[in-house]
Amino acid sequence: MKTRTRVLTGTALAVALGAGTFGAVSASAAQPGSAPAAAVAKKDGETNEKNFTTTTHLTVDAATRAAQAALEAAQKENQKVTVAVVDRNGNTIVTLRGDGAGPQSYESAQRKAYTAVSWNAPTSVLAGRLAQAPNLKDIPGTLFLGGGTPVQAKGAPVAGIGVAGAPSGDLDEKYAKAGVDALEK
Repeated sequence: MKTRTRVLTGTALAVALGAGTFGAVSASAAQPGSAPAAAVAKKDGETNEKNFTTTTHLTVDAATRAAQAALEAAQKENQKVTVAVVDRNGNTIVTLRGDGAGPQSYESAQRKAYTAVSWNAPTSVLAGRLAQAPNLKDIPGTLFLGGGTPVQAKGAPVAGIGVAGAPSGDLDEKYAKAGVDALEK
């Protein structure tokens, strides 16, 4: 029995090593970059434009200016808020937490910004839609409270600004709008 066990174990080990070697040889059989480059490249290094899209994004500088304008608008009215600016994909570009802003305001601002850019509408408008579609609130990362405003380029959403911490969503949204207005100057 011991010999049989050794033979079976040795055979299994040889098969495993052989499969690993075969996989490594197969993985390196193609020349690096040859297949993807052939699928995309044209003559003289040009690309086939129908395979790509061009999108507009807010720069970090513009996002920071917008966030600062929203924060300053709130500070002028003695409100302690957090401002978040997200890109078209909902990724945070910048977040500014004002002095004295509550701990809940950080995440709330990001979620309002994400919600506004996702639906290309102010979150106060979207909050009204919950009566017809209450399950909207179950979408991860969203927050259907006033305070989020989309940033648009040619009518398409390119970013979202969310503000949280003021006593009402209307005030939060007013400050978010001040951030959008700063981009139009």
